Amino acid sequence: MAKTRKLKFKAEVNKLLDILVHSLYTNREIFLRELISNASDALDKLRFETTRGTEVVDSDLSLEIDISVDKEAKKITIRDTGIGMDEDEIIANLGTVAKSGTEAFLKMLSENADAGKNESAASIIGKFGVGFYSVFMVAEKVVVTSRSYHKDAAPVRWISSGSGTFSVEYPEESIQRGTTIEIELRENAAEYADPDKIKNIIKKHSNFVAFPIKVDGEKVNTVRALWREPKFKIKKEEYEEFYKFLTHDYQEPLDTLHVSIDAPVQFNALIFFPKQIFDMFGTLREDRGLDLYVNGVLIQHKNKDLIPEYLAFCKGLVESPDIPLNISRETLQENRVIQKISSALVKQVLNHLSKMAKDDKEKYDAFWKEHGKVFKFGYTDYANQEKFAELLRFNSSAMENGDALTSLAEYTERMKEGQKEIYYLTGASREAIESDPHLELFRRKGIEVLYLYEPVDEFALSGLGKYKDHELKAVEQADVSALDEVKGEEKETPQAEALSDSDEKIFKKLLERMKDILGDRVTEVRESKRLHDSASCLVNPDGSMTSHMHKMMQMMNKDLTPPSKVMEVNKDHPLTRNLLKIYKNDPRDPFIEETTEQMYEAALLLEGYLTDPHRLVNRMNKMLEQSSGWHPAVK
Repeated sequence: MAKTRKLKFKAEVNKLLDILVHSLYTNREIFLRELISNASDALDKLRFETTRGTEVVDSDLSLEIDISVDKEAKKITIRDTGIGMDEDEIIANLGTVAKSGTEAFLKMLSENADAGKNESAASIIGKFGVGFYSVFMVAEKVVVTSRSYHKDAAPVRWISSGSGTFSVEYPEESIQRGTTIEIELRENAAEYADPDKIKNIIKKHSNFVAFPIKVDGEKVNTVRALWREPKFKIKKEEYEEFYKFLTHDYQEPLDTLHVSIDAPVQFNALIFFPKQIFDMFGTLREDRGLDLYVNGVLIQHKNKDLIPEYLAFCKGLVESPDIPLNISRETLQENRVIQKISSALVKQVLNHLSKMAKDDKEKYDAFWKEHGKVFKFGYTDYANQEKFAELLRFNSSAMENGDALTSLAEYTERMKEGQKEIYYLTGASREAIESDPHLELFRRKGIEVLYLYEPVDEFALSGLGKYKDHELKAVEQADVSALDEVKGEEKETPQAEALSDSDEKIFKKLLERMKDILGDRVTEVRESKRLHDSASCLVNPDGSMTSHMHKMMQMMNKDLTPPSKVMEVNKDHPLTRNLLKIYKNDPRDPFIEETTEQMYEAALLLEGYLTDPHRLVNRMNKMLEQSSGWHPAVK
């Protein structure tokens, strides 16, 4: 019969176990991740010993982790063929909370001059001794039987229910090298005595542990950790298969980025750009992140700190041995390493996209049409603003095809002689933009204008401010006099007969009359230097904010009041010339007031400020009715 010693836990174990079981871990299934991680550590330690020539017992044993599940008995058994423990080690490592054999092993490695050359030294996961105790979240009783790798070491057995004491036995039967953990489950944790559930937990948390993990004889971790392998050895089909495994997407990815970085922080990453993102409810920027691994073990699913919002479309994972973990391995102790990884990763993604844009325009256009809307939020990434600007794409007046895209660099190559600024205009569609009166002057002079269709577009360009030496400017904020310096073939357009000096004076009085009619709704009524086809338009008095930006501010503030702007009137438009004739005949003619109101509200409508069109429509119907009475066919 085996001898038995009964011992007490140290360090007020009852209190600490209560914290570990009820507070530290947020998910009970984590216990399996911790025990597998410990088993992986034990196997790594043994591999280290064998690589330096140490003679070990049972040297023919395969390095693996075996798990068996007894559903009826509500029992789980986890066995590894690792380094094992002797009597002193099992008492020290399992009898004292936060006493870590792995931590001591790492200290030993750091003192070994050759340790840096050994890969297994870097692949040890745990640095704290409390992971094992998570088993008591589900266990009624735990039995740990272990035999050290030393040839003369006797087997030892540790038994505890986590209630403050533990027993140590010395079994007389022959036991192979390694450690076996037998878990008798609590009634409220009987669900874990299910092989399928155990397999799912392994696939979720420990799928990429370097050693085989078997459940009832079946290997579970069958997917290769591709990010650890040299890129030249991996086929495109293997990347695609891994992507589908990781994301459950039925399509292959649009592109793949495989990164291995050594400085300023060491990490491997596998990033995929999906062909399509299903974001029906606009939650992509929140439901983002990359899976974070430490030596094959999932530490965090969708870590948001690894990737910024504007790269939310990126799917994949990051693994780093430099991640500092807290004792539960569930949260990070500090964020500096994550920030360094994120900074390096963002640069890698932007460089990859730049290469794609240069080498495969068709693929980049496909990327942009699917992910450009999210990517444009990168205007706040000041550290990478230059790279961000190069990757922006827009439709423009130079594109005959409404789906065609141009970069800022391509725009500058087409700029006219004397043109110093890059111009843009925002609207709901190409048709809406091309009917905007502000575009007329640019169209006449052949100056290219970027067409912005999304609300974020203007934030992106105004956030950039400049592209190289060229200021980014909305067409309605353009200095009309500065456009006279732009040289190019100006389109010939029919010119109205010039007004006489006396009519010029009367026209100024007409503008004053129109200002009186509109009152405080406008700051000024003045002659337009930009219009040719339209009768009137509205312009910001200080040019500080575009109409589109102002409307978005109003929506956020729930203010629908039209802003007081300058109304510009086209002196050569037929409507204005008719008004001038009517004014000369009778400055108080009611038609002047009705037409002024109509011109103002039509301009409001084009600017998107007219919230109630009833007056405009009724007035228009009345004017049409009156005009139809002038037709010769009407008696």
